[in-house]
Amino acid sequence: MVSRTEGELNEKGIHGGLTGQRHETESECARTADLLRLTPAGYKSVLDAGARDGYYSRLLTERFEAVTALDMNPLEPSTMDGIRCVQGDLTRLPFPDNSFDVVFCSEVLEHIPKLENACSEIVRVTRHEALIGVPYRQDIRLGRTSCGSCHGTNPPWGHVNSFDEKKLETLFNPLRVVQRSYVWTNDEHTSAVAAWLMDRAGNPWGVYDSQERCGHCGAKLSPPASRSTLGRLFAASASALNGLQRRFTKPHANWIHLVLEKK
Repeated sequence: MVSRTEGELNEKGIHGGLTGQRHETESECARTADLLRLTPAGYKSVLDAGARDGYYSRLLTERFEAVTALDMNPLEPSTMDGIRCVQGDLTRLPFPDNSFDVVFCSEVLEHIPKLENACSEIVRVTRHEALIGVPYRQDIRLGRTSCGSCHGTNPPWGHVNSFDEKKLETLFNPLRVVQRSYVWTNDEHTSAVAAWLMDRAGNPWGVYDSQERCGHCGAKLSPPASRSTLGRLFAASASALNGLQRRFTKPHANWIHLVLEKK
C-alpha cells in the first residue's frame, strides 16, 4: 500500500513539477498566477533565467518588449517566436552587468549545486528588479530516489537546495526585498530515521516520473522492479513514521516568491 506521503508526491508534483501537463495542475496554475501578479511592470527587458521549456518566457512577452530565455539546453526557436534564445550557464551568465531591467527566475535555483554563484550572477545582471520563485522549506529527504545502476541516492526532482526567507535574503544581498508571497500549502515532512529506512528500502515511492537523471552516474531513474521482504518492512516502517510525523507538522506554504530591488 502506498502511503499518502510518497504516493501524493508522485501524483501531484507538489514541489518540482509533473511531466507533460504539469503547468495545468491546480497548484501550478496558482503558482503561475502569483508569479504573473508579482512580475514588475513598466520595464522593457527581462531575462527568463533557466527557461526550460520556455513556458514562462512566452507569458513574459505579453509584458516586456524584449524577452531573453536562457537555459543550459538549447531551446527550439520555432516555439519561441519573438524571444531571444541563449544557451548558457546560470552560474556564469554571458551578459554584461545590469543587462536586464528585470530578471525572472522560477523552478531553477533548487536544482543548482553552485547556488551562491547563480544568485550572484542574477544580482550582477539585474538593472532594477528580480523575481525569484522557489520551493519553501522543502524537506528534500522526502521523495528521494535510488539509482538502479550505481545505487546512489538522489533528492526529489533533482532539488539539491532548500530555502527559507533568511537564506534567500542572504543569497541575494544587496538586493532589497520589496514584495513577498506564499503559494499553496504543504504538510509533508520526514525524519532522519524514516529517511534512512526508506533509503535502505531502495526508495520505492520516490519521485521517478520527473525526468531527472541520476546525479551520480547520469542513468535514467526508475522505481525498483522488486523488493525483498526486508525492504518491504523498511518501507512500511518509514511510511508509518512519516504518517506519525505529519500529525505534529504544522502546514506551511509550498512556494515562496520574492520581488527584490536593486538599490
